[in-house]
Amino acid sequence: MLVAAAVSPCPPLLVPEVAAGAAPELDPLRAACAEVLAVLAEAGPDLLIVVGPAGEGERGVFPSGSAGNFRAFGVDLGVRLGPAAPDDALPSRPLPASLAVGAWLLATTDWTASPVEGLGVGEPLSPERCAEAGRGLAERAGRVALLVMGDGSACRSVKAPGYLDPRAEGFDAVAARALGAADVSALAELDAPLAYELKAAGRAPWQVLAGAADGVGLRGRSLYECAPYGVGYTVAVWS
Repeated sequence: MLVAAAVSPCPPLLVPEVAAGAAPELDPLRAACAEVLAVLAEAGPDLLIVVGPAGEGERGVFPSGSAGNFRAFGVDLGVRLGPAAPDDALPSRPLPASLAVGAWLLATTDWTASPVEGLGVGEPLSPERCAEAGRGLAERAGRVALLVMGDGSACRSVKAPGYLDPRAEGFDAVAARALGAADVSALAELDAPLAYELKAAGRAPWQVLAGAADGVGLRGRSLYECAPYGVGYTVAVWS
């Protein structure tokens, strides 16, 4: 059963070494992420699963010990999702960027509350299949926690990755309200085609969360909502 969940954006800029001179701008976001991870630890999970958007070839399950790196973002910084496995059984598939950011967040808080696994989710996954995947995750252990990585729209300003789209602010407001209130129905009803047009990478992971939390009755709390680079960022916790 799902006992807690944390929602975090997944820009590599969360990692100070990647952000370089711009690192202080996201200090409030990092602080909010640390706070929600503390709530996850307090829930006493038997298993933590990090869920995030992933491209082709990056989707599916990532076992404990899976490694990632931020070389593609200009920094040779390695991370590992949970404890390393024995040398003869190290996972060989690198983490997608979203799960690498999640692994970095866990490392900064010295996560030891439970074993950790990852799940990379593809953008094309339908809301129905997202919900099915979420229900499967909730059944993985007696007490499951999720760290759900995902950004909102990337179209909030003319300098945003997707340029300015007048629909973006409204989409992000609906998503942020649902995430902050642990509104499973509202998350499940997010418009997948619109999310794709607005480059909202968090849509599928959020709907996986909705499936995992359906019928559980968790309460939500929002800690951060902003669009500093024209991309919608929300941090929330469900417990």
